Amino acid sequence: MTKKTAFSYGINLLAVLVLFFVLLLLNKQGIINKYVLGILTLICINIILAVSLNVTTGCLGQIALGHAGFMSAGAYTAAIFTQAGIIPGVGGYFAGLLLGGLVAAIIGIIIGLPALRLRGDYLAIITLAFGEIIRVVIENMTITGGAQGLKGIKKLSAYDISLFGMNADFTAFAIVFFLMVLSVVLMYTMMVSRHGRAILAIREDDIASEAAGVNNTYYRTLAFTVSAFFAGIAGGMYAHYIGILGAKSFDFNKSIEILITVVLGGLGSFTGSVVSAIALTSLPELLRQFSDYRMLVYSIVLILVMIFKPSGLMGTKEFSLSRIFGGRKKVSSEKGSDTQ
Repeated sequence: MTKKTAFSYGINLLAVLVLFFVLLLLNKQGIINKYVLGILTLICINIILAVSLNVTTGCLGQIALGHAGFMSAGAYTAAIFTQAGIIPGVGGYFAGLLLGGLVAAIIGIIIGLPALRLRGDYLAIITLAFGEIIRVVIENMTITGGAQGLKGIKKLSAYDISLFGMNADFTAFAIVFFLMVLSVVLMYTMMVSRHGRAILAIREDDIASEAAGVNNTYYRTLAFTVSAFFAGIAGGMYAHYIGILGAKSFDFNKSIEILITVVLGGLGSFTGSVVSAIALTSLPELLRQFSDYRMLVYSIVLILVMIFKPSGLMGTKEFSLSRIFGGRKKVSSEKGSDTQ
């Protein structure tokens, strides 16, 4: 690891810790109550969903409309596992999340191998179809509660998890918060590795990348599987946040909401996905009396962004604190050389 990379990781880690302790202080002062913690938890879950979809849609360059299907697979798997009580306590929660992610990843492989041979609109249609198939299958299974949904899911805050003087609600948020940070870091690390560069090469020109020795089928499937895995993780977190699941919550509209978040933030920009997820999750709560028009607001905002900034809020750029505090010149990822 170079000094530049270590400095970048260090200052971003410091920023995350400062943000967390600010939120903890506000909670101690009573400014952040249980209701606000719920919104913050949902923001963290939506950040994972948006960034994971960005791996496929933004970095790989393939439109996928079945992300809610992977989320639902992870949600039901994690919920059923924790209800079975195989691993008691909060350990079962973490095991359920991992199992939910693995199940979603396996489904991603099964879907990805045939689907990723297609391009553009055809891929969008087939992923949409598979997402709806997953929803219908869940809705007709006894173990998932069928059409009535799965009830009695133990919320994370209900576990005895008070740590370091924090109450159970804030401790639950802290777990979700740091899982979100870890998920984003892992996905970002993959995308700046040689595997990520191969995925980006396929997005730019799949014929040229294959001619250069990149295994297009392998890396397409890898990106799709990683995206599905973290969507499953987010689904498991959502199940233990909401406490009840219904298959209709993971329909086509949910996939569109996630896609809108990614497009609004900027295809290929993880920072943009984070900012967009925060904005679009907070907006309905800030305007709760107009919540019936949420999708209309999403549409208007998306249209305005596409008109005035077609590349999204961040385009393909990433915000880095190390550039600000380190005084380093910006590196152009598009040209692959330092900006003079």
